[in-house]
Amino acid sequence: MEKRTKPRQISIVPIGNSQGIRLPKSILQRYGFTDSLILEETAAGLLLRRKQEENKLSWENTYKEMAKEQEDWSDFDALSADGLEENG
Repeated sequence: MEKRTKPRQISIVPIGNSQGIRLPKSILQRYGFTDSLILEETAAGLLLRRKQEENKLSWENTYKEMAKEQEDWSDFDALSADGLEENG
């Protein structure tokens, strides 16, 4: 998503007793914003980003995904026996 558009002026509009901004539909679609997003204050200004929780797996699903990989952990015992855990 390195492609950047030119800066544009966005108006602050009244929304009930509050104020808000309207983002162009093309920008919402480009960045995958749906019903909500994260607003973060940074030293450079305001950052809008998608919620990351949507992509997270539960512990159960994470275990299932890891089990599917069938990784070879046979060398783990050799690494764990390298003597670093000795108190001496």
